[in-house]
Amino acid sequence: MNSGVGFVGLGVMGQPMAANLLRAGKQLVVWNRSIEKCDPLKALGASVASSVKEVFERTEIVIVMLFDQAAIDSVLRRGTPHFAAMIRGRTVVNMSSISPADSRALGFEIQTAGGRYLEAPVSGSRIPAENGQLVAMLAGEDNLALDMCPLLAPMCHQQIFCGPIGNGLLMKLAVNLFLLVMANGLTEAVHFADQNGLDRAQLEAVLNAGPMASSVSRIKLAKLIAGDYSPQAAIIDALNSTRLITDAAQHSHAACELIRVCMKQYEETFKLGFGSEDMTAVMHAIQARSHELEACATV
Repeated sequence: MNSGVGFVGLGVMGQPMAANLLRAGKQLVVWNRSIEKCDPLKALGASVASSVKEVFERTEIVIVMLFDQAAIDSVLRRGTPHFAAMIRGRTVVNMSSISPADSRALGFEIQTAGGRYLEAPVSGSRIPAENGQLVAMLAGEDNLALDMCPLLAPMCHQQIFCGPIGNGLLMKLAVNLFLLVMANGLTEAVHFADQNGLDRAQLEAVLNAGPMASSVSRIKLAKLIAGDYSPQAAIIDALNSTRLITDAAQHSHAACELIRVCMKQYEETFKLGFGSEDMTAVMHAIQARSHELEACATV
């Protein structure tokens, strides 16, 4: 084992995050189920492992950035004897978006196996990931969080400690609730303008000049105006997030009705076949419902 860092999961977010670590001079051992996604990182100096087991054998700290709990369980071979053998003596930094309850259970199993666990989900999508402008919400042992801050710095311009395991993900869900409702509202605003014959460019100018504008709204609005649905955060990711939020809201008896509306729109968009497009592709579902209303009005 050497003193390098492992990185498991090189999707839309993981790949630029790992690239920023390499540019900062970190020695990385990377792995991804779709091996071709390792190629850009290999060009930057990463060592490509043939298996997750090899990643853990060669490194002391392993960053995990996978889609959901099922992917984590499969990749880490959780529930098998291989899990404990692989984890023992290692630090796992979990930056994946999973439920707080699943994170607590995973942390307990890692600690029981003789490893250390830091919960570190991030706020931000592909562009902030590329620019190293993510915000990390850390949860777990405060000393471990402090130790990991220098490692996270090339990916995350801020790291905020949120308390015990579970709180980092709860904080992310609160942030995502605001983001998803905002993105849906912005998409509906563009659709409303379209339906009433307003000029999209003028709408963009007004919104960007007003008090509600933000770096996120400007980026998402530009994509909507251009009809560009290339993913920064995909519909499938947004749908997964809405489900995590609604489950957590139900568990805590929090009345969060707007996110349920968003979840329905993402579900409709996914069923229409746009799951891999950007979260603003919810426009397809909104337009489909408007066509239905127009059809009913002409009957």
